[in-house]
Amino acid sequence: MFGKKPADSKKPNQGAEQGAKRTDAKLERQASYRAGFDGASFEPEMNEGFREIKHRAFTRLIDVIDAAMVLRMDIADGRAHIARLLNEILISERIQVSAAEESRLLNEIADDMLGFGPLERFLTRDDISDIMVNGTEPIYVEVGGLVKRTETRFSDNAQLLNVCQRIVSLVGRRVDEASPICDARLQDGSRVNVIIPPISLNGPALTIRRFQAERLTINQLVTIGTISAAGAELVRIIARTRCNVLIVGGTGSGKTTLLNIMTGFIDHNERIVTCEDTAELQLQQPHVVRLETRPPNIEGKGEITMRELVRNCLRMRPDRIIVGEVRGPEAFDLLQAMNTGHDGSLGTLHANSPTEAITRMTSLVTMGYGSLQNDVIERMFASSIDIIIQIDRLRDGSRRITQITEVVDAGGSEIQLRDIMVFDIDIDQAAEGLRVKGEHRMLNPPEGQLRMRAAYYGEREQLERVIGKALD
Repeated sequence: MFGKKPADSKKPNQGAEQGAKRTDAKLERQASYRAGFDGASFEPEMNEGFREIKHRAFTRLIDVIDAAMVLRMDIADGRAHIARLLNEILISERIQVSAAEESRLLNEIADDMLGFGPLERFLTRDDISDIMVNGTEPIYVEVGGLVKRTETRFSDNAQLLNVCQRIVSLVGRRVDEASPICDARLQDGSRVNVIIPPISLNGPALTIRRFQAERLTINQLVTIGTISAAGAELVRIIARTRCNVLIVGGTGSGKTTLLNIMTGFIDHNERIVTCEDTAELQLQQPHVVRLETRPPNIEGKGEITMRELVRNCLRMRPDRIIVGEVRGPEAFDLLQAMNTGHDGSLGTLHANSPTEAITRMTSLVTMGYGSLQNDVIERMFASSIDIIIQIDRLRDGSRRITQITEVVDAGGSEIQLRDIMVFDIDIDQAAEGLRVKGEHRMLNPPEGQLRMRAAYYGEREQLERVIGKALD
């Protein structure tokens, strides 16, 4: 890819200067892309006249540019070089464009040569969490929890396929007819899924889940209404007292974000081992071992599954095990780890309620251990999991922690779930056009492991103060 300068080509005293140039270039692109955005279409659709001008200018630029020289440049310098050449071409070819059209020409051509084409304008925006490309149809993005249609699109499937190939090649993977589905990761940690024909009937489909470089804090969740102040303190106590926690919710509900926040309350003297399909967690502790699964190669060999990672964790003397997402038979090994001295372990799970989480964990365990009876698995669940935290994305795009539920191991055949806190939605509000309203309410004081652990770790008074004040 153009603009990737070799690491050893910079002089030591030029690091700060080059970093500043990259930052300035990014800010410049952001300002340019934001100019004219209306929040719904993001930019005017490319008309036939502009498309012809771009093709003419791009073809002429390819003839005169020194690709090898651009390859040795920093991205900011490469962009400036392309801008100079483009200006000369417009003058020499007598191509008349407005200032806005010239800026757009530069953005799109520089993106094609230095970045990921039409995607680049979205990858530079921090408020976009998902990017969805469906062939040559308009690109969709998620902003503020809501999916919006843009007028930006790839010119043809060949351009899109080329970008897909460049993305997956960055992590040493490939996507072709023999292997038409691929998961990859951008350099900033963003998750990428690519699926191409013949599996995808309408051209290549590309989905990018953005990685947020800025880590949210529990106070920010309180500010945006995801949790109340009392609920935030309860979450801190849960993490601090080494409760075994399962965070559940739907796709894009914020499970990993909440998991990241909870890891911030872990003591710095604990050894933590993380297992993820795609590395997203941003732990700040000094003693962290990060593990990531590996897909099979083109010959179908070399795969490292999540189950293997979790089982290997037990040999690594962890204080806590954190599983990015439980989605297979590793559920059994995680429950075993939680029940054999690895208190304070955490994981996320796709489920729509704490009750459904039990059913889902049971089904995942039976995927690898079909001989186990459901009641045995449920007993194991009750003795392993202390707290279930439910987080949901509501219809207006906002995220809310809707339930903090305690798993009470009463020794019977059925698992007892006891809600400590819930989010009550105002059902009388209008169905459309309004932000979802409601409030977090404390329902019951904890009676199980949370209460005992709070006493053991010196948090009992604070727990009683928070619960008592919220219940008054």
